[in-house]
Amino acid sequence: MPITQGPPVNIPPEAIGAAIQVGQYFLAGCVILGIGSPLFRWILRRFFEPAPVLPPAQLSPDATARLERIEQAVDAVALEMERIGEGQRFVTKLLAERPTPISDAQSLQRGRVVTPH
Repeated sequence: MPITQGPPVNIPPEAIGAAIQVGQYFLAGCVILGIGSPLFRWILRRFFEPAPVLPPAQLSPDATARLERIEQAVDAVALEMERIGEGQRFVTKLLAERPTPISDAQSLQRGRVVTPH
């Protein structure tokens, strides 16, 4: 099969220059996307991803037993402190309800007890 040539085409030089310029822009865009996109993703991962979560350290059975004993001791101290506070509130209530001592000599002679208001 012989190759036949078509009719001659007259393309102005300005159109050829514009086509080359469009091709250059297209090639530059491909390079920017090809290199810039992975680089941008790497930067985002590097600086904005949360730190990996490490699994909690396993405690030995001895350390676990000690922590349980400490927890029981703290609970016992808290209970005793609550009892002390309740006793303090009770004593304060009793002292507040108690009549004050009589300081007036005439009240003593009359046999009256002066109560606080």
